[in-house]
Amino acid sequence: MSLSHMILTSGRSVELTELRMSSTYAGLLEGYPCKVINDMKVRGLQQRAEREFSGPVHLVPPAREYPDQSGGAFGPVEVLPSVACVGLFRSTPVDPELNPVLHQSVLVVAWFQPVPDVPTGEAADLALRGVRWAELARDHEL
Repeated sequence: MSLSHMILTSGRSVELTELRMSSTYAGLLEGYPCKVINDMKVRGLQQRAEREFSGPVHLVPPAREYPDQSGGAFGPVEVLPSVACVGLFRSTPVDPELNPVLHQSVLVVAWFQPVPDVPTGEAADLALRGVRWAELARDHEL
């Protein structure tokens, strides 16, 4: 059973079967969101996805906002969306020669989003729906 269903911009139907969410800035005790901190957060999310899931991992580059140009020693304030997500997606095989009853394709995706909602249908972020499934996913036997 899936948590949600999406149609990618390519037209491929994918199912989200596992989702992990966390606060992007949880544990930030000092300082402020800036490029240096955000680069570490993005890299850390991808590394966590690679550690916790088997299969190919794709990071959707996050949107970065600059609410003001003030800041401190690390440069201007730069803010990522507030929720870090890692999801396991499944679909029919990429290789048309494979039997869809016996095979499926999988892809682990890491992304950031503004609210803690399960991405569903066309309401899912366009960058998430734009994942190049045929290039990134891996087929495997069930």
